[in-house]
Amino acid sequence: MPTVPVLTIDGPSGVGKGSVARIVAGKMGWHLLDSGAIYRGFALAAQSRNISFNDEPGLAKLAEKLDLRFESVEGQELLNVYLDGEEVSKELRTEQTAELASQLAVIAPLRAALLKKQQQFEQTPGLVADGRDMGTVVFPDAPYKIYLTASAEERAQRRLKQLQNSTNAGNISQILAEVKKRDERDANRKHSPLTPARDALIIDTTCLTIDEVIARVMALVEV
Repeated sequence: MPTVPVLTIDGPSGVGKGSVARIVAGKMGWHLLDSGAIYRGFALAAQSRNISFNDEPGLAKLAEKLDLRFESVEGQELLNVYLDGEEVSKELRTEQTAELASQLAVIAPLRAALLKKQQQFEQTPGLVADGRDMGTVVFPDAPYKIYLTASAEERAQRRLKQLQNSTNAGNISQILAEVKKRDERDANRKHSPLTPARDALIIDTTCLTIDEVIARVMALVEV
């Protein structure tokens, strides 16, 4: 068991990982790692520097010097994200950026380079790590592991609502197709595929409120 307690929260997009991780981290007074934001921020960085997604050495080199910072604001649901000192929170949460991040996530040298950055978040008094391979690859020895899931239809509806709340347009049919496409890519990629850790508690959030999910997660951590 690691000296620093780690809670991993894995699962596909739209299951509520980010909200649950943020709230639980706040309740526990632990640090928070949003690994999805790291991949999205990296996608923006590569795009702004015109680095081809086929240029694996170039991508790996960029990952080693990636300047990405997260800032939690009291009373604000989402983290502020800064890339090279510039806030990119809005650009980070678009469907286009999510799709780019999913494409990059299949590249093994890039995953290896970003792995070290993610593990650096393991600091006292504890860490809540949100992602797709936190419990299987990044923190395999974590004492607390959660895997959240939900139907693709429910996740598409949640994503549509999120886009509408941020004044971005959304089409439910297109979003559902993108959700399923991303699920297939994440589950079938050769390196670090999306799958529950053997010792993870699996929670289906389709018919649960966020408070009900958090209660189950806190019950695991506080045992």
